[in-house]
Amino acid sequence: MKYASLLCAVSLFFSCAEKQSNKTETLEEKARRIHDTVITVDTHIDINVRNFTDSINYTQRLENQVNLPKMEEGGLDVAWFIVYTGQDSLNADGYAKAKENAISKFEAIHRLCEDYAPDRIELALTSDDVRRISAAGKKAAMIGVENAYPLGEDLSQIADYQKRGARYISLAHNGHSQFSDSNTGEADDVWLHNGLSELGKQAVAEMNRVGIMIDISHPSKEAIKQMIELSKAPVIASHSSARALCNHSRNLDDELLLLLKENGGVAQTVAFTSYLSTEKNDARAAYMKSVNQKAADSLGLNWYERSEFGSLNKDQQEEFMENYPKVTKLGEEMAANDPNVPPAVNVSDFVDHIDYMVKLIGIDHVGISSDFDGGGGIEGWSDASETFNVTLELVKRGYTEEEIAKLWGGNLLRVLDEVQAVAATMD
Repeated sequence: MKYASLLCAVSLFFSCAEKQSNKTETLEEKARRIHDTVITVDTHIDINVRNFTDSINYTQRLENQVNLPKMEEGGLDVAWFIVYTGQDSLNADGYAKAKENAISKFEAIHRLCEDYAPDRIELALTSDDVRRISAAGKKAAMIGVENAYPLGEDLSQIADYQKRGARYISLAHNGHSQFSDSNTGEADDVWLHNGLSELGKQAVAEMNRVGIMIDISHPSKEAIKQMIELSKAPVIASHSSARALCNHSRNLDDELLLLLKENGGVAQTVAFTSYLSTEKNDARAAYMKSVNQKAADSLGLNWYERSEFGSLNKDQQEEFMENYPKVTKLGEEMAANDPNVPPAVNVSDFVDHIDYMVKLIGIDHVGISSDFDGGGGIEGWSDASETFNVTLELVKRGYTEEEIAKLWGGNLLRVLDEVQAVAATMD
């Protein structure tokens, strides 16, 4: 009797184990498990200082694309908030105004982390900080500088930016700076420095010295090649995609991608429609032009096209940044009711670029970025609340958990470690 009971127990055990082994994890369950396990890092998110006040801040679910409720809903762990300044005249007055703008954005990010929501988000300066903060159940903020123009001609300001929390800087934006030519020079083949200026070459050395990653996303191809050649540490493209798939001057061609691999750096694929699919973007943009204008009119808001941004004054640019998410959200809702609306650039198009770059330069040199609140956003990843959809598409494409962890931030944090290690040898 005792042996019969034992036999029944053993039989029941194996029966249960067999049932458990036969229970197959669905694709979505697998993606959710991976998404909840890996640390997700988005390396480019613009900010508007108007959203960093006592009464309006990222503790609230604002209309913009990234704030704490949306990060928490979508499982976005690390947001690189951007100190962005547009290009202006290369003179003392222009530098002074730009510096004031840059400092206001540094201070805004610190207010969020130190005053408004220290229990929910913390500023990270190292990869160890990121892991510690994430393990504590909080979100991590990091700081990138888009355009070194506010530095003027004072290279000592690079160390000051580093102390304020900056962990990457791009030497140019949409227009040639005192440091570097911009990719925008391709349009008319007019260049200021034929790559980097002498000041720009010195800036590369200074960023290496203080442990700031060099961002190659906006400079010209020649400037990028010179940066890679001069830098003693790996570089990053904080928000660029593959030029072979979308022929835009902001993207990286195969030559640059292969140089980036040799350098040990990482290219952060960007969810920006016009950098992912020219054909789909142009058709959709032409259709949405009138739709967005109607949406803005219905809301009683001034509306400018993105192509006009560079010609707007500071107040108009801030107005654009504030109105953009409201207008485009309503515009998309209006377009959804039209069966003839051209298809939008989507998460599948985005991951096509990841696939291409992984195949060309390897899984260790590719990452992810959105350019949210700066024009980024695609169907399926329109704001931080939809971040899981990127992981789901990666799982559908057959990427493993280890590979997804690298794409979602592991590669970028590895480069940050290496840049800071190089700096430690230069003290």
